[in-house]
Amino acid sequence: MNDHGNASPVKDLSDVVEGGFYNGDNWRLEESIGYLIRSLTVCMQRHIDAKLHAQGLTDSQWKPLLMIAHGKGDTASVLAREMSIDAGAVSRMIDRLEAKGLVQRVWCKEDRRVTYLELTAQGHDIAKTIPATLAVVLNHHLRGFSRDEVLQLKSQLRRMLENGGDPLADALPRD
Repeated sequence: MNDHGNASPVKDLSDVVEGGFYNGDNWRLEESIGYLIRSLTVCMQRHIDAKLHAQGLTDSQWKPLLMIAHGKGDTASVLAREMSIDAGAVSRMIDRLEAKGLVQRVWCKEDRRVTYLELTAQGHDIAKTIPATLAVVLNHHLRGFSRDEVLQLKSQLRRMLENGGDPLADALPRD
């Protein structure tokens, strides 16, 4: 265990295999970057949920509010794609946000099959408070990091995202 009560990281890279860091023989769940990132995401979501509970928002509700406010999802299908969840789940979530008076559906004048999503005045007001809550949670998780370490971490995560590319466009190496 390290000073933070977490499992100690691998001390050396002797297990690094040619052409990569992992193989089927040395892969361990608790040392997988994917597992660590997912665990961190879940931990942060729990903290965010606890903080936004007072505003009556859950994890599945604050995200679409913020995405709509930032122009990242003006229809249910765009939100579903951006959030990587199925359209049915998005539709139910929008129903709940609409019932709370935070989102409204607006029919497209040119194509009645298309429904746009807009924040209500109350939705805008709540969406404005979400970034401050996210900042508190992120700062909590980044305690003890230097500015340079945070910039390096963000750079490394962006690099991993670039390396990943679009899984539909870029085929991963085959077995």
